[in-house]
Amino acid sequence: MLRFGYKASVEQFGPRELVELAVLAERAGFDSVFVSDHLQPWRHTGGHAPAALPLLGALVASTERVILGTSVLTPTFRYHPAVVAQAFATLGCLAPGRVVLGIGTGEAMNEAPLGLQWPDGKERFARFKEAITLMRALWSGERVTIEGTHYQVDRATIYDRPEEQVPIYVAASGPAATRLAGRVGDGFITTSGKDRSLYTETLLPALAAGAEQAGRELGDLDLMIEMKVSFDTDRQRALEDTRFWGALALSSEEKTGVEDPMEMERLADALSTERTASRFIVSDDPDEHVERIWQYVDMGFTHLVFHHPGADQRRFLHLYEKHVLPRLRDRAGRSG
Repeated sequence: MLRFGYKASVEQFGPRELVELAVLAERAGFDSVFVSDHLQPWRHTGGHAPAALPLLGALVASTERVILGTSVLTPTFRYHPAVVAQAFATLGCLAPGRVVLGIGTGEAMNEAPLGLQWPDGKERFARFKEAITLMRALWSGERVTIEGTHYQVDRATIYDRPEEQVPIYVAASGPAATRLAGRVGDGFITTSGKDRSLYTETLLPALAAGAEQAGRELGDLDLMIEMKVSFDTDRQRALEDTRFWGALALSSEEKTGVEDPMEMERLADALSTERTASRFIVSDDPDEHVERIWQYVDMGFTHLVFHHPGADQRRFLHLYEKHVLPRLRDRAGRSG
């Protein structure tokens, strides 16, 4: 089943507004709402960073139908994985079948400000794998004792757990983490706007290989992709809207070691509008917009979560409800 979601960005909006936007997204017909989890935003001016866990509690209480989750939370530094397991078990009890734990290996900008030593990729990945094992153990057992390399629990029990475990979606942008998603994840998360070959020649084959190692197929996983879209009936407005999220267009080399939102903002603001728009599907034509979105469906993605960069999210939700979602659902019906 093809799903269409809304990205409620904590880096751009405050907690009350995010709750209101999630409610509007549900009314507009979106199937899911995913929130980011940041201690520091991508830019200082106009930035926000409300905590994801209490925000999700408010979203559970304010919505009725949509799937709710993180895209993504890091269960390895600011949070001990046992704390994450307890929090999401509680959310799963409050909204059975509607909660997803989306996780990734994290970014220095969210961890280093707490005085944490940001380790190399090998250690981050090892911590990440260990965290998944620990969380699943706590969701399935009682009086759990684990002496791991990075995490320990001693006779720990999570007393309130949903009947069905909260699904874990693993976020990845490289082959190793993607294979892990195929082996142990209930879903996979990545982002749009990169070379098509990354998805078709690297990520999706790695995901399939990981699934095969676990005796599964790609169809057993929810393949989620954050769609970077800037749609408006005014094309110039759609282009200018991408400037708030200019940091997305920075290369990994340009962003490496940057932990301060003010410095990230400075780097992003130096970019041209042409470059900030390069990560987004920018359009004022709904048919052309849907055609470009559908390329990701053709690749095999089954859950498209739309992230719009503009300040007026209500306008975006209205325009998508009127012009884009009906076209997507009509095409999905014809394709199915």
